[in-house]
Amino acid sequence: MDSVWVPLLLSLKVAGWATFFAAVLGIACAYGLSLWQSRWCDLVDAILTLPMVLPPTVTGYYLLVLLGRRGWLGSWLAQWGIELVFTWQGAVVAATIVAFPMVLKAARAAFLDVDHRLEDAAAVLGIGRLGIFVRVTLPLAVRGILAGVLLAFARALGEFGATLMVAGSIPGRTQTLSISIYEAVQAGDDGYANLLVLVTSVTCVLVLCVVAWLTPGVARRGARARP
Repeated sequence: MDSVWVPLLLSLKVAGWATFFAAVLGIACAYGLSLWQSRWCDLVDAILTLPMVLPPTVTGYYLLVLLGRRGWLGSWLAQWGIELVFTWQGAVVAATIVAFPMVLKAARAAFLDVDHRLEDAAAVLGIGRLGIFVRVTLPLAVRGILAGVLLAFARALGEFGATLMVAGSIPGRTQTLSISIYEAVQAGDDGYANLLVLVTSVTCVLVLCVVAWLTPGVARRGARARP
């Protein structure tokens, strides 16, 4: 069982940190886009959403070029003794990038669904912009945001291509569940691969069930729309 717990705990650690960073960045960008009235807004949204549609290996290659020793960011970090390539921190960066669009799209939709009359009423009462966000906007949008955060966690947990490009496959250090499954299949260890697949599948199903519980209105509207 130790051979299962090691990649599982590493995957949970990477996915947890990646979800935290993706949530912070995604909520901030989504709120900014929901307020920004410009013809460039959709273009910025499309660029930020690219990791959702690009092949993960392409995203990983971009990150490798950026964070490698010859990359402008990687060379700058190396001066401070920070190395991200082939580390679990690099896996966090890769998982954050691919999970970020999940939070962005869900949070932006949630912010756009907020009744702006309530925000206007709060402004009339003398509440500042930050207070309106914390006391009115965020509580009204929190269920949609949480659904996006959980989807981001599931996406980060199952990340493979970008993580393999940036962090490699070092047992006990960067070998997450998805990479361990790949390695087990390549080695012909079907029993170990099946066990890892089962663990990953159960974890993702639990996350999706929580997402469905957080967004019951969507399921009900979909049910009513069916003939």
